[in-house]
Amino acid sequence: MDSLQLLLNGFATALTPMHLLWAAIGVLLGTAIGVLPGIGPAMAVALLLPVTYALEPTGAFIMFAGIYFGGMFGGSTTSILLNTPGESAAVVAAMEGNPMARRGRGAQALAAAAIGHFIGAIVGLTLLVLLAPTVASLAVDIGAPDYLAIMVLAFIAVTSVLGKSRVRGFASLLIGLTIGLIGLDQMTGQQRLTFGLLHLSDGVDVVIVAVGLFAIGESLWVAAHLRRSNAEAIPVGQPWLAGSDLRRTWKPWLRGPFIGFPFGAIPAGGAEIPTFLSYVTERKLSRNKDEFGKGAIEGVAGPEATASASAAGTMVSMLTLGLPTTAVAAVMLAAFQQYGIQPGPLLFQREADLVWALIASMFIGSVMLLVLNLPLAPVWAKLLRIPRPYLYAGILFFASVGAFAVGGEPLDIVLLFIIGLIGFAMRRYGLPVLPAIIAVILGPTAELEMRRALQLSDGEVSGLVNTPFSVTVYCVIAVILAWPLIARLLPARRTEAPEQEKIDA
Repeated sequence: MDSLQLLLNGFATALTPMHLLWAAIGVLLGTAIGVLPGIGPAMAVALLLPVTYALEPTGAFIMFAGIYFGGMFGGSTTSILLNTPGESAAVVAAMEGNPMARRGRGAQALAAAAIGHFIGAIVGLTLLVLLAPTVASLAVDIGAPDYLAIMVLAFIAVTSVLGKSRVRGFASLLIGLTIGLIGLDQMTGQQRLTFGLLHLSDGVDVVIVAVGLFAIGESLWVAAHLRRSNAEAIPVGQPWLAGSDLRRTWKPWLRGPFIGFPFGAIPAGGAEIPTFLSYVTERKLSRNKDEFGKGAIEGVAGPEATASASAAGTMVSMLTLGLPTTAVAAVMLAAFQQYGIQPGPLLFQREADLVWALIASMFIGSVMLLVLNLPLAPVWAKLLRIPRPYLYAGILFFASVGAFAVGGEPLDIVLLFIIGLIGFAMRRYGLPVLPAIIAVILGPTAELEMRRALQLSDGEVSGLVNTPFSVTVYCVIAVILAWPLIARLLPARRTEAPEQEKIDA
């Protein structure tokens, strides 16, 4: 009941005319940036992060919520119309959405995606309202060893499930941890990796790292692979669903959130796994199995609802524990830190008005997204025809202006492009970007918690695993690390049995 009252107070704050205006601007900006080829929600949020600096915190985060959900919708539009997923979570939308568009049903695919996003967001945010205060109240009792164990779990889980190689995932994590070391030691004040530059004593701003790895790195990568002919976007009419489409989509819309939310709330690497699980589920349950691969609308509706609910689930761990499990959540955590606010167990007590206004604005932004973007789908389709050279030149310009706005120092622009070159090299050698971003943000905090735990135990390593909670978390980490070996042994045992039967026969 307390949560409901706090949520109503949040709506009272978010429904003021000025805050509604910021929400609408955020939705439109997020969709417009996210719909462009090769730009996903994380890059849209990172690129527009400096725009929110001039606002007071509540207005900034309300606008940020609109950018977040708008960018997600834009990524789906790109997947469906151009077969170019803006992020890995939108890959499944392209699998069925693009064949639908080629068959002249792009409008219906966009409508199924938009309504799926809306339902997934509403269900996911409702679960967030119900669960987040409870998680926060339990997290207050978590000590330094427990907090360190959770952060190590986030590092290992995100690193293990992304990319084709675990080695590359851990290499990305190491790059992020190294960047996170730059600056003054939080406990001794000793300079680390500053190369004698006073400007680096405070470390590299997280916004510069995020914009550099996402926007600059992606722009350089695309520029290196530009083709002379741009992919033509498929024309889109007014996206409305017929009765037969609604009968095929309402069940996937309702199933998706309950698959996506749990994966978002735990450190499981974001929405990639649950969207594929949703796709497999809908394929098994559908009465139109022969349409899958050729444009089955269930294959768009279910995964898109799953992705949206997973995004809401990531807010649970981000707000209550300060643990970002996706790239977008990592950039949002950077935004909190820019305002001197540290998400964690005490956030719901210290910044209750801000948090509940943010959650309420996500509900409002989801409604705005549905109302505004269904009629505007043909407009977003026209944005897809912007020539790539102009598009990425504009991204480089706005990223540079945003980096300079952070501290007003020319060195920040130099750092931006150095980190951008690192991001380009990571893409060239197949290193996932997300582990690096999360390591930059969580690395210093994990180091601080580790040193606190060692101080409490007089330097004994056993002080890192002296609670039942931390032991449980490290057991989970061991299972994650050992799972590939276990998975290899299981099929081997299954195949050995028939062979043994043949020998016996």
